[in-house]
Amino acid sequence: MELAVVLDCADPERLAGFWSTALGYRRTGGEAPYVVLADPGGRWPELLLQRVPEPKRGKNRAHLDLRVSTLEPHLARLLEAGARRLRGPFDDGGWLTVVLADPEGDEFCLIVPPGGLPTRG
Repeated sequence: MELAVVLDCADPERLAGFWSTALGYRRTGGEAPYVVLADPGGRWPELLLQRVPEPKRGKNRAHLDLRVSTLEPHLARLLEAGARRLRGPFDDGGWLTVVLADPEGDEFCLIVPPGGLPTRG
């Protein structure tokens, strides 16, 4: 079994540039209505950007958390890439959190865990 994360959007091409920059992913293919982005290291799930006709309505029921070791350089990079700050930074039980939106308004969080990021083996 493999996991892929699918994000509905109006313009997959536009969001492909943003999410490639945000995640360090690269475009690996896709045929309309999809654009496929993948982690070059193969550690994380693919992100499929799917064109849908209906506009986004209301708050996302699911969202991505981007966990980082330090806030400021990543926040600046994401804002430069086209993210919009919705809230924060604020302390969420010891987790420094900023709520952002991608260029189409989909919410995601930039988070510094207490004690920094754990190392992965």
